[in-house]
Amino acid sequence: MDVNNAAHDELRDQIARWSAAFHSEDWSGRLPLESERWRRRLAYRCAKRGLDIASAALALLLLAPFFLVLALLIRRDSPGPVLFRQERVGRNLRPFAILKFRTMYHESTQSSRQLTVGSDRRITPSGHWLRRTKLDELPQLWNVLVGDMSLVGSRPEVPRYVACHPEAYRVLLLARPGITDRASLVLRDESALLGRVGADPAAAERYYRDELLPAKIWLSLEDRSEHAGFVHDLRLILETLGVLRIAP
Repeated sequence: MDVNNAAHDELRDQIARWSAAFHSEDWSGRLPLESERWRRRLAYRCAKRGLDIASAALALLLLAPFFLVLALLIRRDSPGPVLFRQERVGRNLRPFAILKFRTMYHESTQSSRQLTVGSDRRITPSGHWLRRTKLDELPQLWNVLVGDMSLVGSRPEVPRYVACHPEAYRVLLLARPGITDRASLVLRDESALLGRVGADPAAAERYYRDELLPAKIWLSLEDRSEHAGFVHDLRLILETLGVLRIAP
């Protein structure tokens, strides 16, 4: 059997187990427990926010020349804004505008399709590289600086997917969403995973909503409940930096 296919099948099985655990959870009953647990972690929350502010401010300053280069690459490929803005749901279910470097042709960003499946034709040449290296996420350092997000936290979702599992998100979004967490690392090839579901966008949509999204919520919350701490956050940040492949 092909190694990639075997790894894919193993991951699909694991996603199914996480999804099953998610669907068996009493989320309304878990909310008071998680609220109290998060309230008691005052020192951790203060240290976490301090790291967010210091790291985001320094990174934005140092990366400013690199951002200019990326902006020129994006505009070379297609006309339109350099940054892509999209409404996401943040802490305590409050909406905010997430920032990314635009990776699609401008007219494609107006599409109602919010999932990117496999080698999507809407993606620009530089967009493929930006997505593969995760460099399109760098503008979210501004979201971190202003308090919409954290460096470490569950990935923020669009309102339509939050509405699918509102009780679970009331628990998960007691904390700020983030740029990276354990679920983001384990499922970092999400687009390729969805591409293997089939060519039908509706099938990919159903799989994401009913299987992959619940698995992401479960994995993010379990990791936070069992391992949350300043050292754990630093480990996830370093692991995320190790995932980046800068060379095209």
